[in-house]
Amino acid sequence: MTEDRIPLDDLMVFHQLARSLNSSLDLNTILRTILDQMERIITADMWALLMFDEGRQDLYYAIASGNGEDALRDLRVRAGEGIAGWVVERGETLIVPESENDDPRLRETLSADRHSVRSAIAMPLRGRKGVQGVIEILNPRASQMSDYTIAFLHILCDHAAIAIENAHDVARIQQLTITDDATGLYNVRHLYKMLEQELDRGRYMRQPLSLAFIDLDRFKLVNDVHGHLIGSELLGRVGTRLKQLSREKDMCFRYGGDEFVILMPDTAASDAIVLATALHRELMNTHFRMSNGLDLTASASVGLATCPPENPAVHAIIGAADARMYAVKSNGRGKVRGA
Repeated sequence: MTEDRIPLDDLMVFHQLARSLNSSLDLNTILRTILDQMERIITADMWALLMFDEGRQDLYYAIASGNGEDALRDLRVRAGEGIAGWVVERGETLIVPESENDDPRLRETLSADRHSVRSAIAMPLRGRKGVQGVIEILNPRASQMSDYTIAFLHILCDHAAIAIENAHDVARIQQLTITDDATGLYNVRHLYKMLEQELDRGRYMRQPLSLAFIDLDRFKLVNDVHGHLIGSELLGRVGTRLKQLSREKDMCFRYGGDEFVILMPDTAASDAIVLATALHRELMNTHFRMSNGLDLTASASVGLATCPPENPAVHAIIGAADARMYAVKSNGRGKVRGA
């Protein structure tokens, strides 16, 4: 009686695969490793990895290689739609050989006007918390769709799902360390880190950096009159509103207490005063509906600083903006003051 054994070369490939996927906690590095392994295992027209977006309940192409990969950047796939949508909805592997190319799921995949999808392999990336995404291989060569290859792909999916889940867990933990609990904005620790990075980048790119220091006026009265729970809720609402009113490239931080900071990269002093004035006006006109039915508004004093030409040091730019904010408070509150 003979015993089937896995060749040593293949065992080494399995070993290298596991090491590669578990040697990094960076999601992009893991996705690239998965894609590289797919291309090694099987010849096809396209290899792709779709990630499941829990908020939107659909899939997006996180990484792809092959014919037409550029067209996938903004493509979304609904659960139940096409090959990948079927897999994420059911959590099962789907293999459609070319002999069954009348399968309607093929026609729904990538849209027929851009690609001719004749066959496909799609497998779920299933972790502890459910399906993370889908590996999708389009038009694989029929000669390579053996049981051995499919088994290898299943091993790849198992290792990939664990690696992706670990990367997500680490990212969530890192996010918690840089996030303020009350407002959901970045915390002061992250402010100093990002300010240092942006100052270095500004020096290298010869681009200005502006900073707005925002202090809510008479916020202590909110706590004294309505209680600290309402005060904390208002801080959270103000933080959300500041983020809404800022540009996409700006970064919002809670500095401490009722103080906030907004970093404005690539923004000269003249532009910063215009942006901060508009933001301040909108903030002052915002009515915040509290959970107990109260309708509150928030006044604020704002100081601005820009580097260069000021001292290009972290504490110097914060100190300059802070000093201008206090100058506003000393002269009636509720205004914006630049350099």
